[in-house]
Amino acid sequence: MPADGAVGSPAITVAVYAALTYDIISATNSSPQTTEINAGTRAPTLMKWVRLGLAQAALFAGIGIVLETARGAPAWPPLLGAGLAGGLLWAQYVHARNAGIASARPPTESLSWGNPT
Repeated sequence: MPADGAVGSPAITVAVYAALTYDIISATNSSPQTTEINAGTRAPTLMKWVRLGLAQAALFAGIGIVLETARGAPAWPPLLGAGLAGGLLWAQYVHARNAGIASARPPTESLSWGNPT
């Protein structure tokens, strides 16, 4: 925040919360490509982590909204950034899951995790 207490740029705040949401999803999930490739064998687990990542992003967006409004800034920039990124990511992962389940191609992983095949 500038020394005079002026409210910062909403565009920067939107971008920060969008990037934060993408970073959280990146930290908790495989890519949509990996989700599509392996949805046939582990779609529920893949989507569980998408939901957990989005919940974490919502938590940080909520903290941002509280902090922004406490300093007199509007609540919409963190909400817009996190909301747009979260919505777009959810759509990507749902599409990847559905395309993977519908695909006849073999996954890149097997269900014999840690067991000799």
